[in-house]
Amino acid sequence: MSGITLSQAETQLASYLEAETKVLAGQSYDFNGRSLTRANLSEIRAGIDAWDRRVKNLNAKLSRGRSSVITPNW
Repeated sequence: MSGITLSQAETQLASYLEAETKVLAGQSYDFNGRSLTRANLSEIRAGIDAWDRRVKNLNAKLSRGRSSVITPNW
C-alpha cells in the first residue's frame, strides 16, 4: 500500500463521503434543458469504494499484529 497510513486512508475516505453528500445535496443543475454537473458522482463512489477497501485492509493488518488474550469460559 505504498506507505499510506490508516489515518490518511480514513481521512481520504471521509473526504470522499463528504463530497458524495455535497453532490447529492444539489451540485447538479438542470436549466433550459441543459444539465450542469460540478462533480461526477460515479467517480466519487468509486473513490469511496477504493478508500473503504484500503481502510479495511489497513485495519486488518493492524489487528493481525496485535496480540489478544483468550480466556476459557469454563
